[in-house]
Amino acid sequence: MTDSTAEPEAPDGTTEPAPRKIHDLTPRSLRGLAHPLRMQLLVSLRKDGPATASQLADRLGESSGATSYHLRQLAAHGFVEDAPERGKGRERWWQSAHQGTRLDDSLMSDPDPAVRGAVAVYLYEVATFHATEHSTWIGTQHDWPAEWIESSDTSDYTLRLTPDLTAELSGKIEELIESYRERAVDVSHPDSARVRLHTHIFPTHYTE
Repeated sequence: MTDSTAEPEAPDGTTEPAPRKIHDLTPRSLRGLAHPLRMQLLVSLRKDGPATASQLADRLGESSGATSYHLRQLAAHGFVEDAPERGKGRERWWQSAHQGTRLDDSLMSDPDPAVRGAVAVYLYEVATFHATEHSTWIGTQHDWPAEWIESSDTSDYTLRLTPDLTAELSGKIEELIESYRERAVDVSHPDSARVRLHTHIFPTHYTE
């Protein structure tokens, strides 16, 4: 799975955005990321842009000491980096080093229980963020033009499939989404906005 909360945008007057940078999680980097506050910090930097530890503390309702510590831990594992063009004097600005993270399926069955536990924390936090994001949209949708409300979607489906068919379905959904990346418009395009898509595909014990 890929968790992407930011996309590089093409500057005004261009047609192609910068290539996306995706961080492929390893057992070590996963353990460095799998902490609720660290994941919130990374999401905030990707979604809202570079910030100082104090600004992030205000955004997230945490102490600047806590955000500063966890930012350094994220930096040690390659998730965040300095944003020197934003710094003034002793003020240290941080930015995300990538636009997204990718979790390889093999980590879910890693023989090390600490890695499997980190996967669980990571996935739980991603799911929580998705739920919060969706709830925010529902609560604020009437602030958007009617065209955006009509083009949005909240649906769920149930199919009886094999693991192979489920993997095929997941792959085709990803291919379809990637095909629209080629059609993405630049930031100067009128009536454009960042659009978020969530996918959740999993088996259940529901009876038919």
